[in-house]
Amino acid sequence: MGDKVYFKKPHPCGGHEWEVLRIGMDFRVKCATCGHLLMLPRVKFEKSVKKVLYSKSGENRVPDGG
Repeated sequence: MGDKVYFKKPHPCGGHEWEVLRIGMDFRVKCATCGHLLMLPRVKFEKSVKKVLYSKSGENRVPDGG
């Protein structure tokens, strides 16, 4: 939680950067540009992430599929 990620496709507001607010079966993310909250299933979230911009744990890696 607290990580900043870069999605492959932009949000309709034009932003690519999202902040992870909740982790589990579903991920809750917040658009860094407009503040819109979005809930995504884990599989869709992992496919959408292009790169991790900031990680609280210090790991900067793209989530893998398993």
